[in-house]
Amino acid sequence: MLVILIAILALAIWVHLSVGRGDYWLAGERDDLQEPAPPAAWPRVTAVIPARDEADSIGTTIASLLGQAYPGALTIVLVDDESRDGTADVARAAAAKAGAAERLTVLAGKPLPAGWTGKLWAVSQGVERATSEMTPPDYLLLTDADITYAPEALARLVGRAERGSYVLTSLMAKLRCESVAERMFVPAFIYFFQMLYPFGWVNRPDRKTAGAAGGCMLVRPRALAAAGGIAAIRGALIDDCALGAALKRQGPIWLGLTERVVSARPYEHVDDIRRMVARSAYAQLGYSPWLLAGCIIGMALTYIAAPLLALFAHGPAQALGAAAVALMFMSYQPVLRFYRRSPWWGLALPLIALAYMAFTLDSAYQHGRGRGGLWKGRVQAQAGAQSGTRPGPEAAPEIATHTAEMK
Repeated sequence: MLVILIAILALAIWVHLSVGRGDYWLAGERDDLQEPAPPAAWPRVTAVIPARDEADSIGTTIASLLGQAYPGALTIVLVDDESRDGTADVARAAAAKAGAAERLTVLAGKPLPAGWTGKLWAVSQGVERATSEMTPPDYLLLTDADITYAPEALARLVGRAERGSYVLTSLMAKLRCESVAERMFVPAFIYFFQMLYPFGWVNRPDRKTAGAAGGCMLVRPRALAAAGGIAAIRGALIDDCALGAALKRQGPIWLGLTERVVSARPYEHVDDIRRMVARSAYAQLGYSPWLLAGCIIGMALTYIAAPLLALFAHGPAQALGAAAVALMFMSYQPVLRFYRRSPWWGLALPLIALAYMAFTLDSAYQHGRGRGGLWKGRVQAQAGAQSGTRPGPEAAPEIATHTAEMK
């Protein structure tokens, strides 16, 4: 009887996810499905880039921004967050090579104050500099130091923001997917992120669900100031979704997938991904051991029970388990197509989910050791600090999979 109940529950979860979770799995919110009309006048944009030891990628990022086919004014503020590898020099050299040195401002980051994460402190300094100019920008492009933009990306992003009057327009940068570890975990990360924050719900003003992708966020400065500025989320490890929640209270926001904005950050080995996940997964759970336990149980029911029943049960329980596995496999296909991966990776989703469960448990372990939020030499996680938006109980099966900094 217990086996039958578990089988019914597993199938019910997948039926709910398939039809009652905002069609997240269709990956239908994309920037290439509709051509935005150009605005009557192109707004001024300032890109703000926080950078800490990013010499390997910052040159490409700067070059791609300065190479934008954008009809309006575009400048860049780079905040060098105590880098030790010559990040600022590489950025200046890239701007000079592009013949646009005057469009790049490099700020030396100030020492990190208590209560702030390093990234948000750097972003805050860049925003303050950009908005204090005599002619402040109409938009801030908050972007990362490893992001590359196709030449038309900014014009399309601004066109969408203007057409929809969005206070935040964000693109989920397409992540690198080359190594075996990346091919295994990157599409699953996007799948899990969309499950936790269904883009269709994020983009609906009548829904409370809010999210963003930190690699590419186009923000209206007035809305940001009305939301309390970057200081309002200064302790958030999952800063992009915290910002999305703050700005959705100021007006409509939009989040979608893209092929035009690409992250170059490599995750060559499984341990690279484990460290990245462990940095912020427990923060998403509010540092609560009860939520951790509940989410591990929920994920086990969602991803592990069904394949075990399909393989080892008999009769109705096996049939129910097989049906749940079929829905799981089907729901993973659109993201796999987006990343041009074989559909047979869908059969590996239970094992991938099991690995994410282990990474999340490791996140809690690292927090207990006093190493939570470790990133480039800084331990930033603090129990009770803002960790991002807190999803409701309906997200329990998938909550533990969210990790913000893979973007």
